[in-house]
Amino acid sequence: MSSLNKILLSTVALILLTTHVFAVKPAYYYQIKIYHFKTAAQENTIDAYLKSAYLPALHRSGIKDVGVFKPILQDTSDRVIYVFIPLKKLIDLDKTQVSMSKDGAYVESGKPYLEAPYNDAPYTRIESILLKAFAAMPEYALPKLTTPKNERVYELRSYEASTEDLSLNKIGMFNDYEVDIFSKLNFNAVFYGQVISGSKMPNLMYLTTFNNKADRDSHWAAFGPEYKKISGLPQYQHNVSKNVTLFLYPADYSDI
Repeated sequence: MSSLNKILLSTVALILLTTHVFAVKPAYYYQIKIYHFKTAAQENTIDAYLKSAYLPALHRSGIKDVGVFKPILQDTSDRVIYVFIPLKKLIDLDKTQVSMSKDGAYVESGKPYLEAPYNDAPYTRIESILLKAFAAMPEYALPKLTTPKNERVYELRSYEASTEDLSLNKIGMFNDYEVDIFSKLNFNAVFYGQVISGSKMPNLMYLTTFNNKADRDSHWAAFGPEYKKISGLPQYQHNVSKNVTLFLYPADYSDI
């Protein structure tokens, strides 16, 4: 092979490698805030704060799509609201806190919540989970649904594993196969993420969305035969120790 041909081949290889490197999108990070509360009055205060103060402040800070979800069936002893916040970089979590502290409109709109007295708090506790998006879906997506928000079924799943290695094994299973199956069957996934900080680790979580319960059930019926093709593979055995499934619907002011 001539020197010129070698140079041309090397140049082509470099271009292909560079294109591949730049084609890989950096993974998003996600925060899921869970507000725990007991009374209808607390729920009203949280809703008013999220709708009129918190989400607008996040929008002004550059985070345009924030999800607010409630369980279809609430636990009367410990009621919850989930808030999903997508972050391009993990440092954005701190940046938003700083920007909101200087945001006069946020401070004013959020007064009933922010300045609540110690003996009339708007919640019992706030829980926070941080996740990193899977390589197979490094960025969140908005669901393409046709029904009103109050009819929708959003399915938040959590897969715990016995060890970190087994959890990574399950994430690999998603990256190699499962995300593709969900996409092919149009599960309208919002995100898939590895829990990097939370009370239940090792763990992964993902959110799929449907027009209604019948739509949800038909999608999962179609998923079964596809999943059986890979679920029996020896390299993917025992990689989930606990599966928690929550059925949610989006608040009327939710962006997602």
